[in-house]
Amino acid sequence: MTAHMYAFKPGPLAASSAVTVTLLAPVGRLSLRAREADLPALSKAIGVDLPRRIGGRASAGTTEVLCLGPDEWQVLVAEAEAPRLIKQSASVYEKAPHSLTEISDREITVRIEGSKAAELLTLGCPRDIDPLPEGEGRRTLMDGATVVLWRDGAQDFRLDMWHSFAPHVIALLKTGCAELAAE
Repeated sequence: MTAHMYAFKPGPLAASSAVTVTLLAPVGRLSLRAREADLPALSKAIGVDLPRRIGGRASAGTTEVLCLGPDEWQVLVAEAEAPRLIKQSASVYEKAPHSLTEISDREITVRIEGSKAAELLTLGCPRDIDPLPEGEGRRTLMDGATVVLWRDGAQDFRLDMWHSFAPHVIALLKTGCAELAAE
């Protein structure tokens, strides 16, 4: 089997007067699975009260957490902080069994912002974005690729995607950006 590695460099990918798409710098990214009874100990170890509602977000310092499911969270942290967070979580494993998997190299993130950012996302995202409150996030699809959508502001979004889907999703966003600029 042949593996294709794509070189992604942080910076602008596409821009118009209506929307910009920027590849963000890498972050430490962890997938956490745990039972509700173990959340207090894990919250203390991670340094953030883990949100319990799907789509809920919480942050402290360089750590940001998004609840993706009833027992699943995505944890973002500064790259240099990931080993410390992993060690702190391991220290409570005996009393709070959980699964914490580093997935930092699996995904990249693009920021989509501007007056037509939500409109750009509708080109490939079947989810109705308007009801998604600012400060929340959801797992969804972008033209068939599984992504995590973070809404940071009214017209400010982050889109996490697997490296393998990135060339397709980024090409779609670039095309959409050009189409919106032509309107």
